Amino acid sequence: MQAIFETIFHICYLTTVITLGYKMYQNKMQNQYFKGYGIMAMVLGFGDAFHLIPRIYALWTTGLEANYVALGFGKFITSITMTFFYLIFYKLFKMKAKQTLSSGIDFVIYGMAFLRILISLFPQNGWLTSEPSFVWGIYRNIPFTIMGIVLIWLLYREGKIQKKKNYKTLSICVFLSFLFYIPVVLYSRAIPQVGMLMVPKTLAYVYIVYIGYRQMK
Repeated sequence: MQAIFETIFHICYLTTVITLGYKMYQNKMQNQYFKGYGIMAMVLGFGDAFHLIPRIYALWTTGLEANYVALGFGKFITSITMTFFYLIFYKLFKMKAKQTLSSGIDFVIYGMAFLRILISLFPQNGWLTSEPSFVWGIYRNIPFTIMGIVLIWLLYREGKIQKKKNYKTLSICVFLSFLFYIPVVLYSRAIPQVGMLMVPKTLAYVYIVYIGYRQMK
């Protein structure tokens, strides 16, 4: 049952975000904002595919434990691509924002992104081992969470300035994605059922992509 549910869900998710991303990138208006939004969506989809496709394969063959190398490598790629997803998101926000952003915010966003990627590259993460490091998983997610908090605040504040619902909705989506993701990082090893929170976390990302597509249409 798990294999059936996850396969359908993952395929629908990847197909949706990559397709919507491609349509935005190919928008007839040649609008650079929507091109960027499309690239952001495709980075999300193709990055997650490195983890989700091996996971589907593992569920239908020899199991997750026997495919830890492919799954670990996929998680490593996803760790990097998710960082770029938020960097692109921040750049797109700056294109439309009416609020004045200080250089300090740039420093925080780009600094935390660099730190996240740097920590992810350390062999102590144990990406390709059967027991990846729990502690290093926390280390690399601290700068990632800081990026998210800053973006949530910026989106919410911009929504109040421009009085546009989309910004507040985006801030809620980013907030929910972290709300569901953090317990998985902290507790999924001890309580495997917590991993189910990745479903609403993924749906929050789908809605972020859909908001951009809806704006274009």
